[in-house]
Amino acid sequence: MKEYFDGILKTVKDSVDSLDYGRFEALAKECVNAINCGKKVVVSGLGKNVPVCDKFVGTMNSLGLPAVFMNTNSAVHGDIGMVNEGDVVIILTKSGETCESVYLETLLEKRNCIIWLLSFVEISTLTNKLNERCLILSLNNEGDKWNIVPNNSTTVNLIVLQGLAMEIADRQGVTLADFKKNHPGGHIGVQLKDVG
Repeated sequence: MKEYFDGILKTVKDSVDSLDYGRFEALAKECVNAINCGKKVVVSGLGKNVPVCDKFVGTMNSLGLPAVFMNTNSAVHGDIGMVNEGDVVIILTKSGETCESVYLETLLEKRNCIIWLLSFVEISTLTNKLNERCLILSLNNEGDKWNIVPNNSTTVNLIVLQGLAMEIADRQGVTLADFKKNHPGGHIGVQLKDVG
């Protein structure tokens, strides 16, 4: 098992190391600008990316930052109504070819929102359409014996989105006292009871 875990850690590190920090900076800046204009960050994904999106939204909300999750499938059944002009929408799709994600992007174009892609394939339908608004990471393998189970890709997506949440919070000047307001209960609430 040690060899397996070592392999996972190396793959994840290599993937995160491939992040284009110029584009990450541009995404963070557009998120902050949207929030400062009264807009929000929307993350959209399918399958195993759903809990990754949920975690990002939970982190953002706990920091007092406006974010929502829109399931890519449910978007075409009314949930796209949560997207307003000026919102930043981040679509998660490993291939950039998932038919639901490609269709969603065409619908979002009509809403005058800012669309970003988080993916692992450099040339795809969505990278061609979104051009510079793409975070494309390398991925050596998924970490399973068939190289198909969404494992390393979802782990990397989680790391990148959590990093984005931390960057937005830092740029917005979120304090521990701000965080405390949203965490009155549990062990965190106990730890922060004396924070002013």
